[in-house]
Amino acid sequence: MVENQNSTKLIDEDEIDLKELFNTILKYKFKIALFVFITTILTLIYTLSIPNSYKSEVILSPQGSQKSVGGGLSSLASLAGVSLGGASSKDPFIMMQTTLNDYTFNEKIIKKYNLVEKLRIKENLVFAFGVDSIYNTFNSKHQKGEDKRSEDEKIFSTINSIKPILSISSDKKSSLITLKAELVDRYLAKELVDIYLKEIINKIKNEDMKEIDAQIKYYNKELSSTYDVSLKEQLSKSLSGLYQKKVFSQANDYYFVSKVVDSRVSYIKEKTKPKRALILVVSLVTSIILCIFIVFFLEFLRSDKENESKSS
Repeated sequence: MVENQNSTKLIDEDEIDLKELFNTILKYKFKIALFVFITTILTLIYTLSIPNSYKSEVILSPQGSQKSVGGGLSSLASLAGVSLGGASSKDPFIMMQTTLNDYTFNEKIIKKYNLVEKLRIKENLVFAFGVDSIYNTFNSKHQKGEDKRSEDEKIFSTINSIKPILSISSDKKSSLITLKAELVDRYLAKELVDIYLKEIINKIKNEDMKEIDAQIKYYNKELSSTYDVSLKEQLSKSLSGLYQKKVFSQANDYYFVSKVVDSRVSYIKEKTKPKRALILVVSLVTSIILCIFIVFFLEFLRSDKENESKSS
């Protein structure tokens, strides 16, 4: 009987606590509603101030790998400090990724195409419901004002701003390479993809051509100085392969890769972010939970003070 009475008391206490909690919420319902309303409105204003982001991408297929030129001559050439590994023996994705992350390379591209100004001054922006007044209020002065930073600071800042915009990835199954740019200016997003694809390919191609020229020069030197017939035959074959590679490289616009899907300007409704509806829902739920927590905390402090005053 005693146990049943204790359990009944506990149930009654739980019911009382739940009633008190519910009554506390009802007591502050207008304040809670006002807080949630203001928070939601501010969130809505914030989401309307964010321009849409768009992506442009190019999908590339690596050319079929070939055996590197040189064969048994690789050890002989290495003694002279000449590498026989042609471009085909390297991973196209690794080469492109390494080049994209190279600071010096990015610095040259930024200066060549004046990307400091292009990325600083926002153009071709698209907003939800066409509401751009909120954005213009906070950003018009910044865009029109003169950038007084030093040249090095501008370059450094632009490189850091490009990092989250440009990305390169490779599909392990298909080996397809994707170079992508995501930006608020959908036209500039395509332009950046085209610029970086062109410059990355040219840089890798030029470096490989220098390497091939060094190999040709070395082989010609060895060919003129050797009297060994079998060695001359190997050198001649290697030279022929190098000349072929040099000629074939000029025939392909993208050197060691080919385009599968070309870059394009995204359609105005193809935005990638922001997810405005999701932001509003999260803001609404979070504000309700936060406000209820604050109400309970304040009520706890108030009741605690009342208990202290009664005890004193």
